[in-house]
Amino acid sequence: MYEYFEGRFIEINPAFIVVDCQGVGYYLHISLNTYTKLKDRTQGRVLVHFVVREDAQLLYGFAEESERRLFRLLISVSGIGSNTARLILSSMSPIEVKQSIAGRDASSLQKVKGIGAKSAQRIVIDLADKIDKEEILDHIPFAVNNTVRAEALSALVMLGFQKSIVEKTLERLLKTEDKPVNVEDLVKRALKIL
Repeated sequence: MYEYFEGRFIEINPAFIVVDCQGVGYYLHISLNTYTKLKDRTQGRVLVHFVVREDAQLLYGFAEESERRLFRLLISVSGIGSNTARLILSSMSPIEVKQSIAGRDASSLQKVKGIGAKSAQRIVIDLADKIDKEEILDHIPFAVNNTVRAEALSALVMLGFQKSIVEKTLERLLKTEDKPVNVEDLVKRALKIL
């Protein structure tokens, strides 16, 4: 429903920020990670996730899209609510959370207050594959001047193929005498092999 709020920061502390958007103040719950990125600023844009519960409607704010994506992944796990996800992101950096999940290290997640062994294992089991794909998507270049190879790699990874296998396939196709001339041709040829 809401993508972001942009305006003056009226109040900011480690738990929340109030953003004035043309005379309307929005109270956003934030993690310590977001607080450290925004604490010295007086205005700017804060990305938002809107949560509707039986007893409340809450707004959560994020300084970066990668943290918001991780928050959304965490709340998709059964038994992990928005406050627990915010607590995880306050106790660990997003990179540490991703490394713990991708490395299937439930014990490091258990160090977060309120996360028991079952919850930590559920997070790891539910999100390990998704985090691996997130990491791949975070490291694929999407610049305007991408090469045909990079664009094809990006497209195939987004279709769900493993990055290492796709890279080998594309290298093999690009070494042939009959080289593909555009992205569509390269992707079509790679799909026949994959």
